[in-house]
Amino acid sequence: MIQVVGIRFKKAGKIYYFGPGENNIKKDDYVIVETARGIEFGQCVIEPRNISEDEVISPLKLVLRVATKEDIEKHNENKAKETRAFDICLEKIAEHHLDMKLIDVEYTFDNNKVIFYFTADGRIDFRELVKNLATIFKTRIELRQIGVRDEAKMIGGLGPCGRPLCCSTFLGDFASVSIKMAKEQNLSLNPTKISGICGRLMCCLNYEQETYEDIRKKLPKTGSIVDTDMGKGEVVSNNVVKESVKVKITRNDEEIVEEYNIKDIKLISGSYEDVIAESDVKKIKLDIDDEADKKLVKDLFKG
Repeated sequence: MIQVVGIRFKKAGKIYYFGPGENNIKKDDYVIVETARGIEFGQCVIEPRNISEDEVISPLKLVLRVATKEDIEKHNENKAKETRAFDICLEKIAEHHLDMKLIDVEYTFDNNKVIFYFTADGRIDFRELVKNLATIFKTRIELRQIGVRDEAKMIGGLGPCGRPLCCSTFLGDFASVSIKMAKEQNLSLNPTKISGICGRLMCCLNYEQETYEDIRKKLPKTGSIVDTDMGKGEVVSNNVVKESVKVKITRNDEEIVEEYNIKDIKLISGSYEDVIAESDVKKIKLDIDDEADKKLVKDLFKG
């Protein structure tokens, strides 16, 4: 076991482990640490605890110190510099006629580097822009191209549900999301209904996926024959959310449909829904209403 603290450098950013060293670090304390990018200012979000050495990427670096009043003031100054640097970079992008969208600017704590985050449809030759910016800021310049999901995380906004974006509020990492998840959750496969504002599949499809998979393993397929308290019947529909099935039963030459919880029936013949096989994913039909959605579909499958 090894003692660590969890440090985050951005709101809803990834949590990194550092050794507390001789520092008395509490949750929410601001700290100064050394990373591959240089000296950084972060916040403790996981107080000192012991974890398995297998969970730590070696070598484990130590927290240099708990941030002083001067450190916090310098951090705030850097934030003010980032606003000015953003405006300057926008001007220079326009001057160089580059087809790129500037998303964010970040100063390292020691001011040894300024990182400009941008999105673009393809590769951009920004060598002249870097030279121009280096002349202005007198420090190392890095231009980093990011994806649309990272763009949404940095900018923030409201999702289709009306709440602030998960990625910009609490998701440290992006989970893998697939079109198969939407199918297994019986969602409409219309791209405009299952994609977030970033244009990719909504991250929340992953939240309850494990539960859906467990339920589907116990849910008889439509057409299966099951035994109920009223006798044998045929499954005409099922509901994953309610964990129930509707069964058509013949009594006194009359067909009736009754709804049962999956705990109250027994499969006689047929099969369970189970998870969708990877080989069947390509067979999934999407509900596309117009030609403009075709490009969106391609983007969705990029994950």
